[in-house]
Amino acid sequence: MSKMNFLIVVDMQKDFIDGALGTPEAVSIVPAVADHIRTRREAGYHIIATMDTHEENYLDTREGRFLPVPHCIRGTEGWQIRPEVRKALGSDAIMVEKPTFGSVLLPDLIRAQMEPGDSLTIELIGLCTDICVVSNALLLKAAFPEADLAVYADCCAGVTPAKHQAALETMQSCQIEII
Repeated sequence: MSKMNFLIVVDMQKDFIDGALGTPEAVSIVPAVADHIRTRREAGYHIIATMDTHEENYLDTREGRFLPVPHCIRGTEGWQIRPEVRKALGSDAIMVEKPTFGSVLLPDLIRAQMEPGDSLTIELIGLCTDICVVSNALLLKAAFPEADLAVYADCCAGVTPAKHQAALETMQSCQIEII
């Protein structure tokens, strides 16, 4: 039995940082996110990064009807991972495109790296705390109820500071450690 450690980097893309849906809080976490990735890479963590990925018909989708701001359209500048984050991820990070808030592929990607009986630590960082981070954290909590799950609050930002805090409280209520 061994210890498996994963870092999930959620949607650190231009449109969520300083693009169509960017915020000053998102801009402010970029250095901490890049540092956290480098630290975890050096510690031997497996790193998976998600990318919110929409197509040109985004406004015709259910999400587009509720949030009519085109963002993270495949192939656009806004879809790209922020350069300093991309550099920190390195060439061996697993990149996962996702068309919605949570990635149903994450549990299978993690299981593919594990052996029966392995213990599991999963950390999450990224954007937006109140939408995609919380969605992926709860999805992973359901898939791995015995895993040590943690979200690093200073490496996340929400749509607003109040929604960031509310999402952190929700995750804490679901036994996800907030650091």
